[in-house]
Amino acid sequence: MDDILLEEKKLRRLRFVVDFALEFIRTQDISQDHAIRIVEGVRKHALNLFPGKEETFDIIYAPRFKRTLNEKYKRD
Repeated sequence: MDDILLEEKKLRRLRFVVDFALEFIRTQDISQDHAIRIVEGVRKHALNLFPGKEETFDIIYAPRFKRTLNEKYKRD
């Protein structure tokens, strides 16, 4: 039971960090390079919480960041 609670806690923390980073990128006057460094930092944090889950991050969270970056910086 404790393992499940720990996983849920780590997942809540990751969701908070992802949501916070997305909102920060959307609302702050930062360069595209700064935004990309934030995304890289969130990915690194996610992999510290969940080692070996690069593919999961790339499937679940990377598209959200890509969409936000594309909208903010008018990328294709």
